[in-house]
Amino acid sequence: MVDYQPITPEVLEELRAIAGSRVLTGEDINMDYTHDEMPIYGIGMPEASIDVTSTEEVSAIMKVCNAHHIPVTVRGAGTGLAGGATPVQRGLVLCTMKMNQILGYDEKNMNVRVQPGVLLDTLSKDALNHGMFYPPDPGEKFATLGGNVSTNAGGMRAVKYGTTRDYVQAMTVVLPSGEIIHVGAPVSKTSSGYSLLHLIIGSEGTLGIITELTLKLIAPPKCHVTLIVPFAELADGIGAVPSIKHSGLNPQTLEFFEKEILESSEQYMGKSVFPKQVDGQDVGAYLLVTLDSNDREQLDKQVEEAAEMLLEAGALDVLVADTPMFLEKTWAARSSFLEGIEEQYKLLDECDVVVPVSSIPDFVLYIKEIQGDFPFEVKMFGHAGDGNLHIYTCANDMELPVFKQAVDQFMHKLYAKCTELGGQISGEHGIGFGKVQYLAENLGNTSMVLMQGIKEVFDPNLILNPNKICF
Repeated sequence: MVDYQPITPEVLEELRAIAGSRVLTGEDINMDYTHDEMPIYGIGMPEASIDVTSTEEVSAIMKVCNAHHIPVTVRGAGTGLAGGATPVQRGLVLCTMKMNQILGYDEKNMNVRVQPGVLLDTLSKDALNHGMFYPPDPGEKFATLGGNVSTNAGGMRAVKYGTTRDYVQAMTVVLPSGEIIHVGAPVSKTSSGYSLLHLIIGSEGTLGIITELTLKLIAPPKCHVTLIVPFAELADGIGAVPSIKHSGLNPQTLEFFEKEILESSEQYMGKSVFPKQVDGQDVGAYLLVTLDSNDREQLDKQVEEAAEMLLEAGALDVLVADTPMFLEKTWAARSSFLEGIEEQYKLLDECDVVVPVSSIPDFVLYIKEIQGDFPFEVKMFGHAGDGNLHIYTCANDMELPVFKQAVDQFMHKLYAKCTELGGQISGEHGIGFGKVQYLAENLGNTSMVLMQGIKEVFDPNLILNPNKICF
């Protein structure tokens, strides 16, 4: 049992000597700081909060908190979905949203330095204005880059371009002790001891506080096109995925979703984008495929090959979204899935398991087989190209304790099937506070003990984002 200490008036004075009037307590604390986007995993009221502004300030604050054994939870925009930014031990919340500067581009070496509070959407657009491309594309465009790195966010373009991890070259980190370290370097490869850089990526704020990042950029593709591919049944659409993966087309994105979740999204947006019937036949599910290239003629050939392959696999049609307005509407609908669900249901829980691509049909079929045994609705979509599935349990007319108990039983079944198929608990959302038990069951005792040991080396007093991932 960790002996955390409260924030006393004396400690508050120490903190105010560092951050002045930005040290807030009581009713002045932003209530958003009590939870992330999935409050079903808990709400914790911190004793104080600080919107931090610099590496040196974070360092000074952590020295105070470490000396007094005060728990510290770091957050950015709070868009996480696993309770990772929830201050479950109260203490102090540090928000990095004010550290939101793009510090500079190195066009010769194709990278950019940013503070952790820069939004994904901001960097994506700004990089294109500089003739460069930041490929990671998580669904929440208004998440911070610090949060993306902390969860190793993936997104829709991961099937071709990889996850956030693949674009982090270096970072500045404040350790729980307050010590400042610089890990990584703006180079293409390294074989220089243990990779502390990659250990901190995906550690969900449990090992250190990221205060600066150097991110790799690439040249943007010159042209791209998205295919909207309706199918009568989800199984038909999922069944077409392996042939696309093995075709050599190398799609930028390869998404799947059912008609029901699309309807929630379109209702939320107030506009209809996708066909619901093709030649009198009802559409049950869709694939969304983006192809890109540096040559328009080559791209046109890829589209023809993909369309022929998809129609042979049972697609009802293949629609080409190649105008800016059509593309914008198409991806706005896909990006609004979570908002559409949140608008429609009072109670939500979710998982984002990842399984081998070849196992997607088996996993989806299993969900279909068992979902009728539970008293809630199940909504499903995912990144078919990399095996990352998002499954939401949704209800309006259930008591919260009953809902949580039923969801726990459902999730245990899902995660057990995921483990059986050789998958893992989370592809991009992380473990946070909500999924620690499931991770332990998936990985086993030895792996959990190793992770606990790593945590204790970085954070002997266990003050930084406590009760997350492995404790």
